[in-house]
Amino acid sequence: MQLDYLNSFSNTISSGFPEKMVLFDCETTGGNPKYHRIIEVGLIIIEKGCVIERWQSFVNPHVEVPELITRITGINTKMIEDAPSFMEIAHTLEKFTSDRIFIAHNAKFDFGFLKNEFDRVGIKFNPKILCSVKLSRGLYPNIKGHGLSAIIKRFDLPIMNRHRALDDAEMILEFFMRISGIFDEGTIKTACDSQYKRPSIPPNLAHSEVEKLPKKPGVYYFYDKNGVLLYVGKSINIFHRVMSHFYSDHKNSKDFKLNLKISHINFTETPSDFSAQLLESREIKNLNPIYNHRLKKSKYLYQIKTKTNSFGYKELDIDKIVTKNEVQADRYGLFRSFTHAKKQILKLSDEHNLCLQLSCLEKNNNKPCFRTQLNKCRGACSQKENKDDYNARVDLAMIKYQMHVWPYPGPILIEERNSDHKSLKTYHLVNNWIYIGEIKDEDDFFNYGLSGYFSPVLTIPSERIKTLNQFEFDLDTYHILVRFLLNKVKNDNLTVFSISKIIDNQK
Repeated sequence: MQLDYLNSFSNTISSGFPEKMVLFDCETTGGNPKYHRIIEVGLIIIEKGCVIERWQSFVNPHVEVPELITRITGINTKMIEDAPSFMEIAHTLEKFTSDRIFIAHNAKFDFGFLKNEFDRVGIKFNPKILCSVKLSRGLYPNIKGHGLSAIIKRFDLPIMNRHRALDDAEMILEFFMRISGIFDEGTIKTACDSQYKRPSIPPNLAHSEVEKLPKKPGVYYFYDKNGVLLYVGKSINIFHRVMSHFYSDHKNSKDFKLNLKISHINFTETPSDFSAQLLESREIKNLNPIYNHRLKKSKYLYQIKTKTNSFGYKELDIDKIVTKNEVQADRYGLFRSFTHAKKQILKLSDEHNLCLQLSCLEKNNNKPCFRTQLNKCRGACSQKENKDDYNARVDLAMIKYQMHVWPYPGPILIEERNSDHKSLKTYHLVNNWIYIGEIKDEDDFFNYGLSGYFSPVLTIPSERIKTLNQFEFDLDTYHILVRFLLNKVKNDNLTVFSISKIIDNQK
């Protein structure tokens, strides 16, 4: 029914919107609020449904404007070289945004940039936020596309300079006018109110417990009044993640029950998300919190292996491995149960027209399988399909399950740095995707038999390699290490030192 009213129009703003609003947009030198800078701001002040002021300013970021940004916005370095710095307009912006609902299209982006700019000049910025993208989604749940360009097209809104701050803010205003003529006051108010609900501190939790939480990476622990561990979590920002647990619109009864029991919070800071993920995984397995999904220590893991039969066709089978150091890179996948591995083979067989008789899911009776009648098998079971064609599909099916080969000649030491304080470092000893331990000081370093203390040349006696091999392989740790060590974006705060094996001289 909404589609029938897309062209409805009102020249006023519904009273369902907040009484005092600032519609804001900014243009920037890039997409990362931590590293990039604002180059233009535009805003519209609205009170009681009336526009009382429009304001726009270029901002000198004291860096070059990238060519891509110039192509998008039309703003180049020369245009803003005489513009005020953010510091010079900060107090004006603070006045405009104070005691008003902050509204932007994809508000997380604009708020993130504005907050970082305010932080750099020592001004706190913590407004109530309303995102017009979320508002559009809430009012038009059955329509795809809620970006500003999509809304401009949907409502046929007139715009002179797309991707300019004040012009884009005007489009938010036009959007609000259009929906004011479509939806009643109550519908708009409900949609707005749902966005800026504040978190509600659990009834048994003192505010001091929350105030002590750092806005840094690490692991946090929820306890009840008797000291029983309820939940373990991790985040790159402990404070924000913990607060996200406390919003009143809990998604399920489990969240609600958890919040009623929390009376104490503890935390462990880590240099970055890398060690936070490793620590969280270990703590959940070792401590068994009541409300965590259990990360079980698997006694066995299962892999899919391939073999070639007497007719030259590749067959799939499932192999059980003991989870110490038997994981073989020439096999495929790592599964916690035989049933899970079997389900994956069935899924791959459906996707790639593989024969179930050759995939260990049906008994091979040397007759065409039933799936040939359904055109789900092309006849490999009766040698009617070319073996090279079939084997190529097997290889294609299994490629994403290929185990990552350990890319180092032996054990490694990972130096993990804090992104804000490079001098804060932690070291981790890892061997063949197995996490050995954290190196906290020189004693730890030498206790593992290492020498060449924190230098590019590290060595370990050959007999200590056997000691390292006694540590158990853990599937969750493997996935964490793969994510960070093989991803250049994620490992920019990690440095890997290879450890050379040496043979001690016997005296």
